[in-house]
Amino acid sequence: MASTTFRIGGDLGVRRLGFGAMHVPTEAGTGRESSVAVVRRAVELGVTLIDTAYLYGGGANEELIAEALHPYPDGLLITTKVGVARSGTSDEWRLDGRPAVLRDQVEQALRRLRVERIELLQLHRIDPDTPLADQLGTLADLRTEGKIGRIGLSEVGVAELTQAQKIVDIATVQNRYNVLDREHEPVLAACEAAGIAFLPWRPVAWGKSGAKAEVAAVAAELDATPTQIALAWLLGRSPVILPIPGTARIDHLEENLAAERLHLSPAHRDRLDRPAEPA
Repeated sequence: MASTTFRIGGDLGVRRLGFGAMHVPTEAGTGRESSVAVVRRAVELGVTLIDTAYLYGGGANEELIAEALHPYPDGLLITTKVGVARSGTSDEWRLDGRPAVLRDQVEQALRRLRVERIELLQLHRIDPDTPLADQLGTLADLRTEGKIGRIGLSEVGVAELTQAQKIVDIATVQNRYNVLDREHEPVLAACEAAGIAFLPWRPVAWGKSGAKAEVAAVAAELDATPTQIALAWLLGRSPVILPIPGTARIDHLEENLAAERLHLSPAHRDRLDRPAEPA
């Protein structure tokens, strides 16, 4: 049976199956009340890793998490992401890894999350117009100042990860990855070799009908849902994988977390692996 926990950076223990907060509504009204209830229920059910970002509502998602959970229980990790900002002219979101922008976004995240230190801060994307050394150097400075604890990356390739590791210790990588989309398999392998936590975003996604049918067939055999099969597959794929499925509904949240109790036999895993193999 695969371990249900992982130590990020070698020392920060979390439950591997976390919660991605991107999809919870933040607008005032019944939708927000429901979002608060979902986030609180996640913690009640033992989730210790919650993922958010400045991009999710321009900080509104961070504020909702603080409203729902502050003061935070011991052992709960709230990780957020910076490095995407609105353009001053078009108001469109764009990559922005300039040191002053990163520093300001971290300061604002500290305020919104109501903490003095963000234990895991991830660079949402690498800004190609700003030297990587400047981006990661700024985060390293913030770590030295005690404002962040660990540094992660999102949506990077192996070469970018290798380059980043020469500048600063990398604790996590957050890339798109699921049973039907394994483009970043080489990045996962690099993370596993280095003991870096791999947080797949979009951990549940349905693509080719044939692959979806195979997932559904395994689900029927195990009296589970296709979503649970997809999450169980991730948990068994590598010990460094920390899935962060998101939802705005408590019943879906409970369904997701129940995937931790599923056991996929080698035969089941072989069948699920086939659709993603190259022709």
